[in-house]
Amino acid sequence: MLPRQRRRQTGPSTAEEIKGFIRDQGLGPGDPLPTEAELCEALGVSRSSVREAIRTLESLDIVTVRHGYGTYVGGLSLAPLVSGLIFRGSLNRDGTFRTLREVLQVRIALDLGVAEELVEAYRNTTNDELRALVEQMRERNRAGEFFTEQDGEFHRQLLRPLDNTLVRQLVGAFWEVHTTCVPMLRIPTSSDIEHTIEAHDHMLTALEAGDTEAYLAAVAQHYEPLQRSIEQALRDAGQQA
Repeated sequence: MLPRQRRRQTGPSTAEEIKGFIRDQGLGPGDPLPTEAELCEALGVSRSSVREAIRTLESLDIVTVRHGYGTYVGGLSLAPLVSGLIFRGSLNRDGTFRTLREVLQVRIALDLGVAEELVEAYRNTTNDELRALVEQMRERNRAGEFFTEQDGEFHRQLLRPLDNTLVRQLVGAFWEVHTTCVPMLRIPTSSDIEHTIEAHDHMLTALEAGDTEAYLAAVAQHYEPLQRSIEQALRDAGQQA
């Protein structure tokens, strides 16, 4: 039985109290929460308050409801951040371009920020899976097909050696915003998109060689075509205003 707390006239919301319970109990993703009735008893609130709080927390990926099983601590992912940024960018076309430009700036900063750690992790290694993903990108591009899935998998695998879960989550989150916003804007594919593909190969080659300078140059090559397209689109939008 959970200890009952006397409900104060003013104080934290039910959602905040549930978050406090998760924190105080040291619970993590996948751990079960008490039943709805137990939470009502412990927090001194109504079932409707608990249900509303659970809906709020579920939207933030703090809890997840498995119907027929119960409520559990959620994945605590950055999904709400992704959703908010995409919505922010979708409010108007010019805003989407600006959001995408800012997202790219963050992606570049993250890639550069982990450069030294990645170089040390990949120095003198061979990475056939990553090479295969680059080749799949080439093949799909030659066939006139998108290679979004292969690009995402490349970046996910590339960051696996990092001992920093948050950085990996941030990179994944901003990659998702990036790849969602680009089709919304209908930015024409750059004529030198193959340079972006080859940049993946150059990034990996530089890391395996332990060459930080070459890796930084490859990162710049990776983003340059899309950055140029965005800047041109913003100039065009300004001329039409």
